[in-house]
Amino acid sequence: MLSHLTIKDFAIIPSLALDFHSGFTAITGETGAGKSILVDALGLLLGARSDSNWVRQDADRAELTAEFDVSAHPGVTGWLSEQGYESEDQCLLRRIIEAGGRSRAWINGKPVTVQQLNELGNLLVEIHGQNEHVLLTSMGQQFQLLDSSGSYAGELAACEQAWQTWKTVQDRFDALEQQSGLPSKELDYLRFQLQELDARALDKDALDALEQEHKTLAQGGALLEAVELGLDRLDADGSGCSATLQQVLNRLQPFRKSDTAFDEACTLLAEALINTQEAVNSLRRGGDRVDLSPERLQAVNDQLGQLSDLARKHRVGLEELTTVRDQLRDRLEQFEHFDSRRSELQADCAAALTQYRKLASELSACRVKQAKALSASVSKLMAELGMPGGVLVIQVKYDANATPSARGDDRIDILVSANPGFAPGPLAKVASGGELSRISLAIKVAASKGKSSRTQVFDEVD
Repeated sequence: MLSHLTIKDFAIIPSLALDFHSGFTAITGETGAGKSILVDALGLLLGARSDSNWVRQDADRAELTAEFDVSAHPGVTGWLSEQGYESEDQCLLRRIIEAGGRSRAWINGKPVTVQQLNELGNLLVEIHGQNEHVLLTSMGQQFQLLDSSGSYAGELAACEQAWQTWKTVQDRFDALEQQSGLPSKELDYLRFQLQELDARALDKDALDALEQEHKTLAQGGALLEAVELGLDRLDADGSGCSATLQQVLNRLQPFRKSDTAFDEACTLLAEALINTQEAVNSLRRGGDRVDLSPERLQAVNDQLGQLSDLARKHRVGLEELTTVRDQLRDRLEQFEHFDSRRSELQADCAAALTQYRKLASELSACRVKQAKALSASVSKLMAELGMPGGVLVIQVKYDANATPSARGDDRIDILVSANPGFAPGPLAKVASGGELSRISLAIKVAASKGKSSRTQVFDEVD
């Protein structure tokens, strides 16, 4: 409950302090006296967007403070606890708006963001503006008023969850329907392409190995000539490099200790001899593996030619053929199972819709019961607001064939008669502006009884 409001250098108000007590408080005055400015100040304390124009002329800044008794408001105390505030029965909001446009805010002395101020403000106060009664003709507002006054939050949540489940499945079904199926001839062609790729496409390692083999086969004759020349120069009896190195090493061995230079030369010659012999062994092994088969060269040529034709057909490089194959397999699998997947999703949609309709019907029954109780309470309050004999009727109409929505399958109509003896008619057509304002007040009071600890503020409710 709002207990105190302090305003300094705000708009046309130099300084003001107001104490509020439990129950109904009315602030009256002539047009232009500044009544609505109080509402604006409270709105800024609750997180509304600030503007330097609010600062009183010639003042450096505007200062606003509001104190609330939250001892009977577990929602607020819970929020404060979550934000790290100590448990207190009082909550103090403070906001400063500087002439330069900067704004700062505090909750119980701690600096906060405007977003935090707004979160807490929504729990503390509900402000109804001058045109609030116009919202009564909005279907969404009508649902909010009725549902917030009832005790069926569980049914509301269950219905919304069932709608979300149905919508998720329905969206999948709609997406599948847009893809459609493929004629059998196109499916056969996709299968042929996949078989062709399965038979010929190679992964990167296999493709690299094939290309290297082709290069080796194509250069086989020249390679063998180079190997034979190397063996002849390195390992020919008596005249090869190995024999020469051995002869020189044998002649120098007796003198290696006479000078460190000879010792170093002998070491290097011994290493050269070992390396030369290893090179000879490697040349022999490699030469034995060289394949000069014209048949194998032709086979490798044919395989690479087929891969090149396949790559041109799919407009990709040789190394991308396996990616095309995998994509084609996924696409074919999707279309081959299109009918079964469609039937499966169709069944899931039907089951989800059945569950949703069941819960929407249960929610509607709760609304009908609450609508009767709320209608009676509002009609009673209308008499207290200068409309004796006035009647308000909230009709809840259930449509089992309505397009599913998060709030169920109901439609709400509000009918009113402001004068005795007149049949209730549509709210917007029957009631005058003044009557609408009073009816709005009656509905808000009736809907909030025992349901909310928030302070209710009505601007120009008369």
